[in-house]
Amino acid sequence: MKNKLNFRFGLRTKLLLLSSFLFAIPWFGYQYVWEMEKYLRFGQEQTIIGTARALATSLHERPNLFNNQASFLPDVEKGKDLYGYQLSQAINLDGLPNDWPSFQEKAHYYGVNNQLGQQLSVDKLTNHFSAAVGKYDKYLYFFIQVIDDTVIYRDENARAINKNDHLELSFNDINGNFQRFIVSNKNQGWLAAYRINDLESNERLQFPKPVSFIQGQWRDTEQGYNIELRIPLTKISDRLAFAIHDVDAPLSAATTIIGSADPSSAATLGTILVPSPEIERIVKGMSYTQSRIWVVDQHHRVLAKSGDIKKASGLWQKNINNSDNDGSWYAWTQKYLQPLFQHLLNKPQDDFIDRLYDTQNLTGEHIEAALAGMPKSQWRLTTDKKAVIISAAYPIYISDKVNGAVIVEETTNGILSVRNKALEKLFTSILAIMLLGAFAFFFFASRISNRIRQLRNQAEIAIDEHGRINNEIAESMQVSTANDEIGDLSRSFSTAVNRLSQYNHYLENMSSRLSHELRTPIAIVRTSLENLSLQALPDKSTAYIDRAQSGINRLNNILTNMSEATRLEQMLNQTDKVSFNLFDVLNGCVQGYQQIYPNFTIEYLASDKKVMLAGSPEHIAQLLDKVVTNAVEFSDDNKLFITTALKNKDITIHVSNNGTLLPDTMEERLFDSMVSMRETPQMKEDKTPHLGLGLYIARLICEFHQGHIVASNHHNPQGVTVSITLPLQVK
Repeated sequence: MKNKLNFRFGLRTKLLLLSSFLFAIPWFGYQYVWEMEKYLRFGQEQTIIGTARALATSLHERPNLFNNQASFLPDVEKGKDLYGYQLSQAINLDGLPNDWPSFQEKAHYYGVNNQLGQQLSVDKLTNHFSAAVGKYDKYLYFFIQVIDDTVIYRDENARAINKNDHLELSFNDINGNFQRFIVSNKNQGWLAAYRINDLESNERLQFPKPVSFIQGQWRDTEQGYNIELRIPLTKISDRLAFAIHDVDAPLSAATTIIGSADPSSAATLGTILVPSPEIERIVKGMSYTQSRIWVVDQHHRVLAKSGDIKKASGLWQKNINNSDNDGSWYAWTQKYLQPLFQHLLNKPQDDFIDRLYDTQNLTGEHIEAALAGMPKSQWRLTTDKKAVIISAAYPIYISDKVNGAVIVEETTNGILSVRNKALEKLFTSILAIMLLGAFAFFFFASRISNRIRQLRNQAEIAIDEHGRINNEIAESMQVSTANDEIGDLSRSFSTAVNRLSQYNHYLENMSSRLSHELRTPIAIVRTSLENLSLQALPDKSTAYIDRAQSGINRLNNILTNMSEATRLEQMLNQTDKVSFNLFDVLNGCVQGYQQIYPNFTIEYLASDKKVMLAGSPEHIAQLLDKVVTNAVEFSDDNKLFITTALKNKDITIHVSNNGTLLPDTMEERLFDSMVSMRETPQMKEDKTPHLGLGLYIARLICEFHQGHIVASNHHNPQGVTVSITLPLQVK
């Protein structure tokens, strides 16, 4: 907790914090790219609307494209009006649904609701079937999967073709002629198809004629049988009906007839819609727009389709892919940053699944709006929500009536690719700028911090702990030549230190100058008083002369003490250090103190060991005199304790007394010049002047011997201990 409170919010940290605003640049960049993506989406929407409008324009007022597809019917009936799916591959006529993709989904169920003639209930109905119609190349394919409990084939010798299970098929040819056929097999295998009506009179033929263009296979199954056949598109138009006749006994009539419509007359035929080849050719010309295009009639039935939605990403994808291999520094950085971008960016998906549309009937609000004459676009997610698809529908007009619509669809994968590329380039550039900016900020902050730290260090060493200016350091202080605010501060600080040094030098020499200047007038006054005292004076005048002489003596002592410190500094500078035994000096001094202070008990254990110091033994004795004198003056019980302690390469002399404690603020200032504690009443009785120079002199002597002196309080009993630590002589 303490470390947290002492945390320093330095200049470098502040600049680094300010540099963190660089991280706001990516946010602005992302917002810019997001706005760009919205404009690209709007542009793509307008583009596919334009594509739909262009294709619809090519289909306007061309009714022949729609007549054959029965698009003009007011409504269509599912099951009767058939839709031929566009098959993706040729069909093998084997009677199996294997090559019919999604047969169960695309087949229509014919059951009790599709009975023709006699109506049976569900429980009496013995057959039903599913049928699908498809188109591939030049053929129209049929696959009928019949469920029948009893399959009756035509007898080998039978001339009738309708006394067994059979398929009746009717349609109009491309000339509008009504044609009726019966597929009646004697066994499973290749189909046996017969025309049963006359083309001109439409009367039933007495002898059905075999036809070869209806080709296919009859295959038995466990539930009944399958019929797979094909008819050339050149033989069939857009009107068609078929029915399965179920015969449950040989050579008997059909019990039930189930079909898409009544095949007995042209008026009852249903319609069939197959993808228009002509429309497909027109649409195929638009496939280079990289869009999926649908053309539907007014009943939502698909007339033509072109393109794959998984490849319909617009022109953006192609343009982006062409600009990837540019060999620039960006491509080089992409090599290392691509894994990061793959995690951060939403990549376009090509493996999405879109099952929104039934390929027979398209639905959607935009298609409804287009068939109502209002062009419209919409955005939607794919069924697996991996991609976004934009669709635009535009109406097709024939005689001022909407007869169909063009739907153009694209995914937004191209725009996502453009956006991702833009973000990758943007983030790569921003990352480089941020790194360079952060490095520049750090370098700038470090340089400023170092210059300020250097200025701080110069300030700390120029003035020592006692407030004195270190002249040598002040004179050697490096002044910045930089032409900025820190340079101005450095020059101002150097000037201030030099002026303080000069003033400090003036104060340090003031005592010596005062003592020099005052000694002559004092000597004149003293000799005058001495001569005056030899004269015959009245008794009252003698007292005044005695007071004047006492004052002159005190003034002389003051001047002596003031000049002592100055002389001592000068003497120490000129003193050569010699090797001496500290205990010899200490023992001699203690013996002297015992004679000087007979009323004091000095506890000291003399030592005969040698502790060699390099210095001046006379000044060490003077040091001890100053310390012991102070200890004696402040002692309350007339006891003095002098001890020594050796530790590592130092020796410490402790001088202790029992008496008044030092104030907390005086322990560090006690050894400064002109600092004294003699304020107690006891001390006031002493008329000897004290200027606070004794311990100051002791500190000067310690510093000359590269030692230090401190004072501290002790308790039980309370008193003060002065510790003098001196380094031993290096051997």
